[in-house]
Amino acid sequence: MADIPLTRIVLSAKRQSEIRDAVCGATGIPFDNAPSRLATPDDTEIFYRFLSDPEIHGPIYNLPMPLTPETVGDYIKRKQEAQTRGEGMLFLRFDADGEVLGYSEFDIWPEWGAGDLGGAIRADKQGNRVGVTGALQTFTWMFKSLRLELLVATGALDNIRTARLLDGIGFVRKGETTSHRPDGATRQSLVWEVTRQAWQARHGVEL
Repeated sequence: MADIPLTRIVLSAKRQSEIRDAVCGATGIPFDNAPSRLATPDDTEIFYRFLSDPEIHGPIYNLPMPLTPETVGDYIKRKQEAQTRGEGMLFLRFDADGEVLGYSEFDIWPEWGAGDLGGAIRADKQGNRVGVTGALQTFTWMFKSLRLELLVATGALDNIRTARLLDGIGFVRKGETTSHRPDGATRQSLVWEVTRQAWQARHGVEL
């Protein structure tokens, strides 16, 4: 995903440092139901079970391939390393039985004050605007807690669910990029962006 964000405005060294510190210190998002927390290597098996569902991993292009407990464990460790640099993190959410019900992956570019959110939620937890509510909370948290100036999102050209969600909550289509999967496959993806100012005006939140 080196081609995103498409909008690149270099921040001051002070603002970059603030963002890195915020990312390094992040521990999760306090959802009212099933708050998220940082993934650790101890979550490898349970996270692998979640990702093994074709409905989950099929549309997601940046997951490790082949999908095995070993590659999932390495994926978790890479996101831990990214967090120590202030450049990313991986959050998991759990149901009452201790199974993963969703995850959020963050890629952060402190130099541009930008962040990209990826992830998925289990099919039985979708509907009744759960996905919309979770997305609104997460994007607001990214602006407020990580001190970002720009949010980025991508989706396959035929991913109608993602397009409807992002268009509906105020993201603006900016163009396309070529997404690369770990196994070498590629696809064209739409790119959406939204600024801090636009998000605040659209949703009336204090950032």
